[in-house]
Amino acid sequence: MSADERRWAPVQGDEVATLRGMLEHHRDTLRWKCSGLDDEQLRRALPPTDMTLAGLMLHLTMVEAGWFNLTFAGGIERPDWLAHSHGAGVDWAWEHAADHAQEQLWAWFDDAVAVSDRIVDAALAHDAGLDALAVNPREDEGTVSLRWILVHMIEEYARHNGHADLLRQAVDGSTGE
Repeated sequence: MSADERRWAPVQGDEVATLRGMLEHHRDTLRWKCSGLDDEQLRRALPPTDMTLAGLMLHLTMVEAGWFNLTFAGGIERPDWLAHSHGAGVDWAWEHAADHAQEQLWAWFDDAVAVSDRIVDAALAHDAGLDALAVNPREDEGTVSLRWILVHMIEEYARHNGHADLLRQAVDGSTGE
């Protein structure tokens, strides 16, 4: 994916179109930051961090599934990668991304995004819309709304896309917004 292929949020859209557009833009930005690299480059950690682009890909896959599928919808689908994680903790993605080729990482990411989008579509088809509440409360946040999850996911991607900017530049010198 190139920078020009990224989707952008409408500048005068309603709340749903703006939130979903921003989330799509940040998903595309992650793709762009990881595009054109081989598996070794995606797995390369650069001191002082042990963070990698592959780790970001798998972490954001888990975050997508965690918030939309597990928390909001109550775990309506069982993603393939879950069998590989063996119920491991939150660091599993960072520790084990290097165990998988990028084709597998992107397949899991695409699956998590597709499930997330179906869940959001179904929720928005009901009267509560963005005010719909998650099935599973979180220890830290309590019961959150779909609106809160969408905003949180935009924040999560934005933060990690900043990491991806730095990692990509360190891997091959590529820069861009």
